[in-house]
Amino acid sequence: MSTLDPVAVFRTEAAECLEAIEAGLLDLTHQLDNKDLVDAVFRGLHTLKGSGAMFGFEALAAFTHHCETAFDRVRKGEVAATSELVAAVLAAQDHMRALVDQPDADHGDIGHKLLTQLQAAVGGREAAPAAAPAAVSVPAVARDAAAKKNSWRIRFSLPANSMANGTNPLGLLDELRDLGECTVRANTSAIPPLDALAPTELHISWDVTLTSEQDRSAIDDVFIFVLDDMELSVEEISGQAAATAAPVEEKAAPASVAVSAALVPPTTVPEFRPVEAVPAKREAPAAVSQAKAAENVRVPAERLDELMDRVGELVIAQSRLSQLASASADIALRSVSEEIERLSGELRDTMMVLRMVPVATLFSRFRRLVHDLARETGKVIELVTEGESTEVDKTVIERLADPLVHLVRNSIDHGLETPADRLASGKSEAGTVTLSARQAGGEVIISIKDDGRGINRERVRAKAESSGLIQPGQPLSDSELLQLIFAPGFSTAAAITNLSGRGVGMDVVKKTVEALRGAIDIVSVPGQGSEVSLRIPLTLAIIDGLLVRVGSGRYVIPLSAVEECLELSLEEDLRSRGRSFISLRDSLVPFLRLRDLFRTGTKPDVHQKVVVISTGTERVGLVVDQIIGDHQTVIKSMSKLHNNVATFSGATILGDGSVALILDVGHLVAAGQQQEAQLRVAG
Repeated sequence: MSTLDPVAVFRTEAAECLEAIEAGLLDLTHQLDNKDLVDAVFRGLHTLKGSGAMFGFEALAAFTHHCETAFDRVRKGEVAATSELVAAVLAAQDHMRALVDQPDADHGDIGHKLLTQLQAAVGGREAAPAAAPAAVSVPAVARDAAAKKNSWRIRFSLPANSMANGTNPLGLLDELRDLGECTVRANTSAIPPLDALAPTELHISWDVTLTSEQDRSAIDDVFIFVLDDMELSVEEISGQAAATAAPVEEKAAPASVAVSAALVPPTTVPEFRPVEAVPAKREAPAAVSQAKAAENVRVPAERLDELMDRVGELVIAQSRLSQLASASADIALRSVSEEIERLSGELRDTMMVLRMVPVATLFSRFRRLVHDLARETGKVIELVTEGESTEVDKTVIERLADPLVHLVRNSIDHGLETPADRLASGKSEAGTVTLSARQAGGEVIISIKDDGRGINRERVRAKAESSGLIQPGQPLSDSELLQLIFAPGFSTAAAITNLSGRGVGMDVVKKTVEALRGAIDIVSVPGQGSEVSLRIPLTLAIIDGLLVRVGSGRYVIPLSAVEECLELSLEEDLRSRGRSFISLRDSLVPFLRLRDLFRTGTKPDVHQKVVVISTGTERVGLVVDQIIGDHQTVIKSMSKLHNNVATFSGATILGDGSVALILDVGHLVAAGQQQEAQLRVAG
């Protein structure tokens, strides 16, 4: 059984902590006077600093300490939260990510520049940053004698396995010393004899007397990262009691010295009774948090992928068993086959749910992007997200990240006008970019919409003609004209900038969406804005399919795209020659003869079938020889030799071991609509 690397666990938790800090900072941008947001960001920085020090990320802890101090001053009302401070900490947060991922790398003077920017943001009153990383803990600063001080007695013990899990108790003691003057006494009575002592286990508890201007919440913040598993007692004591509570030392010494002094023969240590945990104010929420955490298990994504592969192989084996059982007269075999089919179907559905993640995890990344682009372009931009609870396969989420970045940058740079231009055209100063997601059958539709100037069709046509993409004066439908912006190297930008102009981004979007077996729709109204919709399959692993026969070959049509099936008699087939339309409830639907498309060289069956498929509002019929039935389809990718065959999106293995190709619904619908347009032009 493999053991998780504590450093890897810290990196995962640090990434989540940094995401929470970023979200809090972006919220704070719009509500600079929100004290709850300030407190949330401070707690996140404090947790990151403390946990970083415990796991040996000293440079991270030292750097984060300055950001934490800045927000601590905001909490106390010494400085105001400003957009400059938020921008400085956001930039610093990127450096924190680098320190987490590459703690030993040479980051140059980036940290020094960022801390100088932070110092300027808080009015120059922040401590000047050092060029090299310094120790996190600094000696407690002498307080004003007239200031009101509180005295606390803090008794705590950590679990025996805490050091093995990466917790450093000396770091906690040093953080307590940062709060004020304190004396530390270690209780060694629980240390077992030497022959029974495990060097990785912790058997020491501590009794600390602290005199500080800080309140109880500051003490709780020291233990925030380990509060769930430890025993902690905090009592406020009077001045006289504070003087006698810990007579071990008059002058505070470094935590390491205090602990070393406590490890002398036990006769030198005053009698110490193990303390009972006294319920603290924060303990109830912590218990709830611990209970919720127990309901979730962190599993590496590779294990889910491996499990998905095993489920796929099981589905193929079950298909083989079902085929054998259907050809057998053994009732018991058929019964077992049906039971295995039911169980494998339930296992497949459960596995698919495990792989689904809400698109909120994808949309949340763009808040920072929009914030940075607004500062860079000088535009006022509002980001609106809708349908964040829509769930998609995690592989789809991972692959869509880059295309959506290009589309959002394109909307902001090309679509949205400057504040002055918007006001002149009667619009509000702030432009809006809307990210939305919704499920439609077996697809998820992700849209990027802006209320900008829209796409200039004349400029698109002129650029396409000058680039040789189309012939001068060539007739194009509006949809075909707008699709030209996805051509490689195509850009209508007058100059190359950091945001656009090289004609690479939209080409990347098209290739990625096509690799996901998806499609792109564009709608643009001059002066009102544009909307780009990505139609993506919910999953790329296992789908329900309709198995059909064309000639002697078998093919799979994704069941989510199938609307209905009709019978096409030989007489109707002969009458439709030359026009390829069927009348379906007072509407004409074009159809494709797959036998002709695949050049099977076989005669059609007497009773052919028409499978009506759709993508959105577009419908096309597919003429097949036989509908075999539904089929659990484990999607296998095509070989490199067949990657450019647009008619098929993948392959699957049938129960008898043969291969069936999966039809690309989007491509076939487009081909059918193109055929319809050509017939209408021909009259």
